[in-house]
Amino acid sequence: MSTRLPRHIIWSTDTLDLNDPFQRRMFIRQTLLYGRTEDVRRLDKAEIAALLDELNLPEPVYQLWKRYLTRLGLYAER
Repeated sequence: MSTRLPRHIIWSTDTLDLNDPFQRRMFIRQTLLYGRTEDVRRLDKAEIAALLDELNLPEPVYQLWKRYLTRLGLYAER
């Protein structure tokens, strides 16, 4: 599934294949870092929790999401 993306999230290409695990992780990471509120709301929180440790987020952003997802019961220490 090739998807057109907003330029404020992905600026290096016009489309991504969100069925490709690498591209999907990149999209989620970019959305968490550069997305607007409406962009982040569209993400699946359970998917973020499953991928959080692989996203290589800056430490403050990682800790924020880790606390939030833990409170929701979606993230458990691995």
